[in-house]
Amino acid sequence: MTDQDERAVQAAIDGELRLLDPEVRASPGLVLELLDPGFTEFGASGRRWDAVSILTVTSGGSVSAESPVQVSEMSGTVLAPGLVHLTYFADNQGRRVWRSSLWRLTETGWRMYFHQGTPAA
Repeated sequence: MTDQDERAVQAAIDGELRLLDPEVRASPGLVLELLDPGFTEFGASGRRWDAVSILTVTSGGSVSAESPVQVSEMSGTVLAPGLVHLTYFADNQGRRVWRSSLWRLTETGWRMYFHQGTPAA
């Protein structure tokens, strides 16, 4: 992996972890700064979300400082210049989910374009 690829993957990881931070999630403005306007998510619930509708989840208090999401096995791959694919395992209060995100570089920085959660056994 080149230095540029490593920086791109790290930027995506940093953004992903920010989106899991309870303080960021509590602020719709901060969440929207990290989501691409064309954002789509297929949630572990089976529901489809967009950048506006996902704010009901992020600001709903499902993640708190007292019970942060436990992240493991996070890794990233540069698919093309300005496009990073992340995968990781998340445990939120015993709910175990495999997560996958696409991050793309925009004029305003790295933003999540797509996310999917799949329940894990």
